[in-house]
Amino acid sequence: MNPGSVLEVQSVTVRFGGLTALDSVSLAVPPRHVLGVIGPNGAGKTTLLNVLCGFIRPDAGEVLYGGRQHTVRPHRLAGLGVARTLQGVGLYGGLTALENVMVGATSRASAGFWSALLSLPRASRDERKLRELAMAALDRVGAAQVAQAGPGELSYGMRKRIALARALAAKPGLILLDEPASGLDERELAELGDLMRDLATDGSLVVVEHHMDLMMSVCDSIVVLDFGQVIATGTPKQVQDNPAVTAAYLGAAGDQAPAAEGRTQQGERGPSDE
Repeated sequence: MNPGSVLEVQSVTVRFGGLTALDSVSLAVPPRHVLGVIGPNGAGKTTLLNVLCGFIRPDAGEVLYGGRQHTVRPHRLAGLGVARTLQGVGLYGGLTALENVMVGATSRASAGFWSALLSLPRASRDERKLRELAMAALDRVGAAQVAQAGPGELSYGMRKRIALARALAAKPGLILLDEPASGLDERELAELGDLMRDLATDGSLVVVEHHMDLMMSVCDSIVVLDFGQVIATGTPKQVQDNPAVTAAYLGAAGDQAPAAEGRTQQGERGPSDE
């Protein structure tokens, strides 16, 4: 056990039938730390995130939040101080950006978002609280100016900001980011990197991402998965210089780049992975 860790994964193994998607994976996330999880397509990154969120129960090993073992379920994440963003945006088309973010703040109000929206008892006080939390989150990600806009009126990059604000609205101590840079242009990538470093001043982040430049510039430490196993861990420079990482990405023939698609090896891919 690592004292003081926000998150600790201890020897987690996940099998899908005869396939091993994660093989005794361990990692720890200290407070105010950005941990990157990288690896070729199908390495087990999404499976690991799904274990952390409770979508998948490991066959062996355990996950500790705040030094305590929990039976993790998706609906209990907010209570554990954990939020997750998706690869897409997942916004409600019929709600404004502000209302979408208010949904993420529901755990901070006694009556909840839907009671506030429907003007049920206790709604006025809760609605004010939810709106304040949501506006603060929108401001944090640089999206306060589009609070009253619908998702369909916004660019993809702005919708990604709204999705991140929704995660922030519950004031989590740990945010799990699943490919936050997908679909962003170079300017938006730079802004995302600055935002991630800013968020780490308050809490911790676990980031799964294919953009290596972003990961190398933002992460405090990186864990590299290959075929469900941790093959390297350390600072970005240590990982970059590790021959095992180069071999995993490039292969023996050296003909594939880190972001290459479709990397396969017979009998090694779990059905729910990237």
